[in-house]
Amino acid sequence: MTKALSLSVLLSVLALFNQAVAANPYADAIRSFSNAGQTADYFKTAYGYAVFPTVGKGGLVVGGAHGEGKVFIDSKHVGNATMTQITAGAQIGGQAFSQIIFFENEQAFKYFTSESFEFSAQATAVAITAGASAEASTGGGAVVGISGGRNDAKVVSAGYRKGLAVFTIAKGGFMVEAALGGQKFTYTPL
Repeated sequence: MTKALSLSVLLSVLALFNQAVAANPYADAIRSFSNAGQTADYFKTAYGYAVFPTVGKGGLVVGGAHGEGKVFIDSKHVGNATMTQITAGAQIGGQAFSQIIFFENEQAFKYFTSESFEFSAQATAVAITAGASAEASTGGGAVVGISGGRNDAKVVSAGYRKGLAVFTIAKGGFMVEAALGGQKFTYTPL
C-alpha cells in the first residue's frame, strides 16, 4: 500500500511539473476539452466557462484539492478563480486533473461569480478520461461517462444542472475514494 501511495504522489507531482512547463496550460486544457467528444458543443452554446488546467488532489481519510483557473465569456478572459476542496471519508492517494465548468446563461455565471458559490456533495462531474465512470449525486442526479482518451473522449449522458455543467480530465496519479466534500470557489474580476 505504501508503494501505491508513493507512486500516486509521484505521478501527481510529475503531472503538476508537466503543467508548469507547458507553454500555455490554459490553451492546452481548453484544446483538450474542445476535442473531447460532446464537450465541444458546450463551447459553442455556453454563456461562458471557468477552466482549471491543473487541480492537485490528495487524501488519506481527510483530503483536499486546490487549483487556479481563468473565467471566460465569449472566449474573452474576464476574471480569475481559485478552487479549494475538502473531503472526508474512505480515501487514499493523489492525483492531478483538469476541470472545466460551463455556464448555461448569464444567471449561472453570476451565481458562480458570487461570493457564496460552492459545490456541495450534490455536485456531479463527468470524468472524460480513458475508461468508464459513473457518479450519482445526493440530489438525485446521475451521470455516466465513457471515453477512449484525453482528446477523443465521449460523454454518454451529461447536461446542465442548475445552469452549470462540470467536466474533468485526469492528468496523472491514482486515488481511491468514497468520500463526501465540497468545492469552494473564489472569483476575482479583471
